[in-house]
Amino acid sequence: MRIVLIGPTYPFRGGIAHYTTLLCRALRENHDVKFISFKRQYPDILFPGKSDRDSSRSPVKVNDVDYIIDSLNPLTWLTAVHAVKKYRPDKIVLPWWVAFWTPQFWTILTMVKRHLKSEVVIICHNVVEHEASFMKKMASKVVLSKADRLITHSRKETRRLKDLLGKSVNALTAFHPTYAGLSDKRYSKEEARERLGLSGSVLLFFGFVRDYKGLGVLLDAMPMVLKDKDVRLLIVGEFWKDKKEYLEKIEYSGISSKVRIVDEYVPNEEIGIYFAAADLVVQPYISASGSGISQIAYGFDRPVIATDVGSLPEVVEDGVNGRIVEPGDAGGLAEAILESLDPHTLSRFSLNAAKTKEKFSWGKMAEIVSGEVDNTR
Repeated sequence: MRIVLIGPTYPFRGGIAHYTTLLCRALRENHDVKFISFKRQYPDILFPGKSDRDSSRSPVKVNDVDYIIDSLNPLTWLTAVHAVKKYRPDKIVLPWWVAFWTPQFWTILTMVKRHLKSEVVIICHNVVEHEASFMKKMASKVVLSKADRLITHSRKETRRLKDLLGKSVNALTAFHPTYAGLSDKRYSKEEARERLGLSGSVLLFFGFVRDYKGLGVLLDAMPMVLKDKDVRLLIVGEFWKDKKEYLEKIEYSGISSKVRIVDEYVPNEEIGIYFAAADLVVQPYISASGSGISQIAYGFDRPVIATDVGSLPEVVEDGVNGRIVEPGDAGGLAEAILESLDPHTLSRFSLNAAKTKEKFSWGKMAEIVSGEVDNTR
């Protein structure tokens, strides 16, 4: 089968770039894949991070990538259209996550569909992005309506998709594959903690820090946790806005000595040490569609404490490989953390987390994307 895959990859960073790259690898096991990527993603003014480039010494990448699309140059969109038409694929696959890509993807798909009968498959990382306006919802609708088949990573997102496009839309709910392969280096818990200078029980909040991820709720829960247990909180990820309000909350709560902040994008080769040091990975999200953090945690055999939003309760089995709590409930979060840190409970959750990662292979996802397997969860 001939497939065109469009999306970000190295040297760009982040979960979508990792996802698209790993999917390309898996698809190429059994198919001919032309990978069209970006020369430029976002203008600097729209990217709040320090850089959109991956600084990893061991980046996740593939060969034979056509870097064609400049998000601000429509002529490159037409070049991408020409490349797709010349390749004449059976399927065109692309991710969807933010409304910024509406003009680019709408143009490419509209023009390609005038000349080819290729099936268009869109993988919805977000049906509608977080904190979306009415205009962004309409932008999502414009692009997603171009798809012949859509894939989400949670049942809630599939319902949102049907609310947006209609009940008859061809939508499939699939699992989110594992990110265990991002870091080849493996540490024991003892070695990781010695290298990081940590003691006691360790909680990990990992990934870009944005309001919807609920870090403030976790900070509110920390004093309640510390009353009963000596715990360290690792906050590892680049802050997408001024972190002053978080620092003030830490100071006001008197937990400064128990919190360590690593305000930077973590290169692939350094991911493993933080997950290895942790007892629990905490995702106190206020809202969400999907998240790859749980899959990284399971890749390192770490259980997850998460909230009942988006795909999280579909990946985290309450009482099996972690706990599910209500969003915004600091008391409930603290209670779940303390219960999960009980040695017997933590051992059971960790063993089940290790088993969980075996369910989410990229090979199976490639079969779903290509249409070889119609596999819902």
